[in-house]
Amino acid sequence: MGGPVRVEAATEATEELTGALARLLPQLSRSSPPPSREELAQIIASPATTVFVARDDDAVVGTLTLVLFRIPTGPRAWIEDVVVDEAARGQGAAESLTRAALAMAARAGVRSVDLTSRPSREAANRLYRRLGFEPRETNVYRYTG
Repeated sequence: MGGPVRVEAATEATEELTGALARLLPQLSRSSPPPSREELAQIIASPATTVFVARDDDAVVGTLTLVLFRIPTGPRAWIEDVVVDEAARGQGAAESLTRAALAMAARAGVRSVDLTSRPSREAANRLYRRLGFEPRETNVYRYTG
């Protein structure tokens, strides 16, 4: 990495961003195909989602998606799909992405932000704890029917 990581919110589904997600997302999950350019455009256009991009020397080295939504008990936020390129890990990109998402959530009036992280992702879990996230005593269920 050549310098400080810059974080920005994606405003359009460029070929560069589509390609970056095609490269990055398999490093997070091999079971979910990356979005097409059209699907990415829909994600970016949604008022509920913000795709943050971390850049180093103009190259996309990481991404995070923040989902903001309102339910009867108040505004909520969820962080998803946090991934930093293997070659750029340990340089602060994930922290910068997460801080940007937390700042946006705070501006939206959200009091708590949720995310999930596999226990095997030890560095990520250390980062989240350092940033103030705490494990919740809850079960997370997934329906795949």
